[in-house]
Amino acid sequence: MSAAPTAPPPSLRPYLTARHDLLWQEADAFAAEHIAPRAARMEAAPGKVERKAADLMAARGWFAVTVPATFGGLDAGHVARTILIHRIARVSAAAAAILQATLIPVGALLHFATYEQKGRWLPRVADGSLLLSIAVTEPLAGGHIGGMATTAERAGHEWVITGSKIHIGNSHLADAHLVVARSAGPGVSTSQALTAFMVEADRPGLFIPRYQAALGLHGFSAGRLDLDHVRVPEDAMVGEVGQGLAVAQSSSILYGRSNLAAVSLGIHEAVVNTTTTRLKTRPRYRGTLSDLPVLRDRIGAMEARLRAGRILAYQAVHLLDQGLPCDADLINSKYLGHQWAAQSAQDAMELHGAHALDGAYVLQRFWRDIQHTYPPAGTGEVQRIRLADAAFDEDHIQWSERLAAEAAWARPGPTAA
Repeated sequence: MSAAPTAPPPSLRPYLTARHDLLWQEADAFAAEHIAPRAARMEAAPGKVERKAADLMAARGWFAVTVPATFGGLDAGHVARTILIHRIARVSAAAAAILQATLIPVGALLHFATYEQKGRWLPRVADGSLLLSIAVTEPLAGGHIGGMATTAERAGHEWVITGSKIHIGNSHLADAHLVVARSAGPGVSTSQALTAFMVEADRPGLFIPRYQAALGLHGFSAGRLDLDHVRVPEDAMVGEVGQGLAVAQSSSILYGRSNLAAVSLGIHEAVVNTTTTRLKTRPRYRGTLSDLPVLRDRIGAMEARLRAGRILAYQAVHLLDQGLPCDADLINSKYLGHQWAAQSAQDAMELHGAHALDGAYVLQRFWRDIQHTYPPAGTGEVQRIRLADAAFDEDHIQWSERLAAEAAWARPGPTAA
């Protein structure tokens, strides 16, 4: 699709400020100049990790878009985060995935790291010298956090971590990984049994197998980490002992869900634009395919889904920026954002006929890429269960309500210099 910059649609005006408008224009211009030329090369070399796009985004400070200015960040908020991911994803979902995957552990640090830890790590994120990943999912347990087998054991003033993680975004790019491991023995509830640690990529015992291309998102690495008695110091622990579940869940809900909604939205927009362009320029009878009512009906359904997904994505993060309870809205934006984009991608494949089967045609990339926004941060079944919790008004943590309290950790303590 065209990478030409566009203005935000009127439907987003309630959520955007003048600063957001400038960031929208900046992201579009960046995508057109730097990402669009790389997208085809990334697709043509699926076995190669894209590093230059990460460097360019890091140089702009985008990995610190939600980081307070105190630590060198842009301090621009969650709507701004969504704008960046959305506008990059419409040109390359793989490049957008690189951005969104680092923003998740950054969010975890903002909420759980001490002031001193923030001062050590976040300025490096802001200046582009530190790229992060978050490592929770495991080969056997998958996303079932309670079944986590990776262990962390105390050894004096150190922790020793052993186990394996899989489907780790930016596994081959990250300079450090936020690893969640089991720190308690059998019989301890999951809510108290896990702990999070920052593990530098060059720690002895940490091994990252060779990158292998996935179905889509070519250029984005989502690989495996093997940890064989990796030693980290006590001050590598993020949060308190036993807070690992909270670290994983909060960052997944507050960052992961909305990030994926933004990736889905960018792909969805590209799918609709590509399809309408094709139908408007394909001759049929005395007009074009776009004149046929049966095809206009299909396009109308795609446009309806796109507009609804866009509102859901931006409304949810707007609520988050306002400090309002919105966990269910963030979950819903990820769930329906993927579902609607996937349906439109399938419709687009059918509307293109045999042309969609051309391996060089861009639509295939969109169809493959959208499959990658379903499993992370919980499958559709997981999202529906969480939404059922909200429907029954059952007692569960509202991480968006706790955000303000956790953000208070960013302020210096009484003994801080």
